[in-house]
Amino acid sequence: MDESRFLECLEADYQRLRAVAPGALGEPVPTCPGWTMADLARHVAEVYLHKTETMRRGEWPQPWPPDLGDDPLAALDRAYRELTWELNTRKPDEPALTWYTPVQTVGWWARRMAQETVIHRVDAELAAGLEPTPIAADLGADGIDEVLVCFLAYASSEYPEDLGDHLDSCDGSTVRIDTPEASWLVQLGPGVVTVERGQADAEAVVRGSEDAVLRWLWRRVGNSGVELDGNRGVIGKLHQLLGDTTQ
Repeated sequence: MDESRFLECLEADYQRLRAVAPGALGEPVPTCPGWTMADLARHVAEVYLHKTETMRRGEWPQPWPPDLGDDPLAALDRAYRELTWELNTRKPDEPALTWYTPVQTVGWWARRMAQETVIHRVDAELAAGLEPTPIAADLGADGIDEVLVCFLAYASSEYPEDLGDHLDSCDGSTVRIDTPEASWLVQLGPGVVTVERGQADAEAVVRGSEDAVLRWLWRRVGNSGVELDGNRGVIGKLHQLLGDTTQ
């Protein structure tokens, strides 16, 4: 996917989130325990503003967070305008500080914000009592790759303490993630998680559409949303590790 496609997806998913939020601000978000829809809107606004300020300053903004005011939807609107202005007026390969050391560009933030927004759009729909709109297949495939490589594998090598006992107990077992167009082989330990793209034998398989698999990896749908084969214990370990590295 190129930046224009990420921005297109960002716009579509933001507009959907923004459309369903007003009528359910006091409703709990079932996939974000302890949050209401209003809390979700504030969180997304903070994320957008944080990345905008990071690109502008070339450093992590401090102090943080800012005062967003009393209206979470007004804060969300302002944050989205500022974020998209920043992304649309910079080149994708322009340097920008990110938390993922291998890629330090504006384009990386376009990708991350598109993926951030689609997951929280799903959260908003669930809070509003709606069946989530299917995630576009290309965005879903990219999101699977991102969460496995940039979150899980990267955290296991750079911040292994965050995965604690879950990582320590990994013995090298493998899980293959299958979608209609792609596969990923995830090796759990020892000591680090690695990800390779492509078909290979594995102790367990998680299979489904790009939409279903991405939502499963982010714990926005349960095991009934995907097809599971093989060693359920290894699949459970993968889910534990994902819980340590994502929100």
